[in-house]
Amino acid sequence: MISPLLDALLDPKHVALELRGASAGEAVWEIVELLRDSGELPKPKEFFEAVMEREQKSSTVANGGVAFPHARTQLVDQILLGIGRSRKGVVFGERKDLVHLIFVIAVPQQMVNDYLICVGALARLVRNDGTRQALLAASTPAEFFDRMRHEP
Repeated sequence: MISPLLDALLDPKHVALELRGASAGEAVWEIVELLRDSGELPKPKEFFEAVMEREQKSSTVANGGVAFPHARTQLVDQILLGIGRSRKGVVFGERKDLVHLIFVIAVPQQMVNDYLICVGALARLVRNDGTRQALLAASTPAEFFDRMRHEP
């Protein structure tokens, strides 16, 4: 079972199951475009720059080919979650292992606790190899979310 906060952030409009980008910047930009296209991220370029600056300072790549690029910013009023998947993998910085699941998080400056709950829930969810494999195999956003909600 995922946390109610995380569950409320799941939106099919914010999911790209076939990322085209091979680099972190390309892949993150694809996900940021989803947030922009939904009308919920009014300044995508500024947010993207904040995310990439944060990523350069300290990589958000976790074990298992997962990354959590994010930025705390005044550009949003509520937490937004964009999700991207790359079967071929994305290069993040100097890391040798490729990233296959990317969770981009836009966090209002003042919502630190909610952000920590969200990232913690995501990290717990994807630390299980079976869950990661199920997410990589999902064929639609609805199936992806179903597998997140009912992880093994």
